[in-house]
Amino acid sequence: SSSSSSSSSSAVAKESEEQVGNMAEVAAWVGAAVAFGLGVGAVMGAEKAEEFFAGYLLEQSLSVDNLFVFVLVFDYFKVPLASQPRVLNYGIWGAMVMRAAMIVAGYEAVTNFKPILLVFAGVLIFSSYKLIAEGEEEEEEDMSENAIVKFCSDLLPVSKEYDGENFFTTENGAKIATPLLLCLCVIELSDVVFAVDSIPAVFGITEDPFIVYSSNIFAIMGLRSLFAFVATMVAELEYLQTAVAAVLGFVGCKMVVEFGGVEIPTEASLAVVVGMLGAGVALSLAKKDDGEGDKDVDKAA
Repeated sequence: SSSSSSSSSSAVAKESEEQVGNMAEVAAWVGAAVAFGLGVGAVMGAEKAEEFFAGYLLEQSLSVDNLFVFVLVFDYFKVPLASQPRVLNYGIWGAMVMRAAMIVAGYEAVTNFKPILLVFAGVLIFSSYKLIAEGEEEEEEDMSENAIVKFCSDLLPVSKEYDGENFFTTENGAKIATPLLLCLCVIELSDVVFAVDSIPAVFGITEDPFIVYSSNIFAIMGLRSLFAFVATMVAELEYLQTAVAAVLGFVGCKMVVEFGGVEIPTEASLAVVVGMLGAGVALSLAKKDDGEGDKDVDKAA
């Protein structure tokens, strides 16, 4: 039994070591984004730096929401831990490609037809409403009822069992997809859905394609290291989704008001984005501490 307890303690040590490594990587990416933003400020002026930071924070919070979906999908498909990195890599590259394509399309649309900004605003306000409505329902999300999961399941004949990291396997002499491929399809389609939110959101902050691209790329580059962090924090950041919804609603309304000719300064937008996201994280952590305090009281009783 002593050998089993020592092996379990070494496993815990290894896990906490990995977490520290992931946290360091997350910190490095955030540090790189901050350094880049300061560089933008030095070269292009404070206004552009504020646009970059507001865009980056917005995209980073949407990316975390994107990762929450990855966690739910992996959980639903019971993807073996060893196979998750392969799907995650494809998912992150997929997110990069989709967002790049959406930025190009979005920029072309905005420069050639200004009223498209009102359509973007509508998308954001609707997304904000949906996120808040989902949060109020409070029940565990049932992925089997998810439209994307249903669509992919109908499209692909899938084997019952996983076959290591393979996307295809042979069953009864026929080549069919493994659940890993189905999981990948769901994740790639969810990337499209998130790109549809994230691009209008950043165009609500700035129409400068350089700022739009760079804020998106910095948000996505840190996704891999963020994933492990999010997977452990998913239950703890209860109010983050509500905060993201509030930010999307704010950016949508800002676009409508600005289209009507009222200018909202970038520093005000940045302050609102930081305030809303900060409040969401702070409330989540406060509630978690409350819950732990109650548990300690119960134990003492």
